[in-house]
Amino acid sequence: MVNLLTGQKGSGKTQQMIEAANQKVKECDGNVIFIKNSHNDTYSLSFDIRAICMSDYPSIRNVDDYTGFIYGMLSANSDIQVIFIDGILKQSNIALENIPRFLERLNNISNKHGVEFYISISANKDDIKVNDPAAYNFL
Repeated sequence: MVNLLTGQKGSGKTQQMIEAANQKVKECDGNVIFIKNSHNDTYSLSFDIRAICMSDYPSIRNVDDYTGFIYGMLSANSDIQVIFIDGILKQSNIALENIPRFLERLNNISNKHGVEFYISISANKDDIKVNDPAAYNFL
């Protein structure tokens, strides 16, 4: 399942994502990953969550690179159950018009590998044009 947390910049999405990740790590038996743009707020995450800062990976510059990065994580660790991606539009030069293709890929990964995704996007729900809105859970 791909869960989408939408809203304008400054609406508290990051804090909601951190709280959801801290709750998920208590509930699941596998690993929880939290991907963000920088090292800010990393101290707010539970010690059991693997925090990944994309600023440490400057070669990842687009949706294709980002998708490959996620596949690499999953191939190296089959115990990953939940991946949080905070502020996707701030990362890897991903723009709003690329989001539908990216979300479709995440949905395919979720279905094939049993990984749940939580994605925060600084945009209104109506601005995200996906082919099958029923395939996503808007929070």
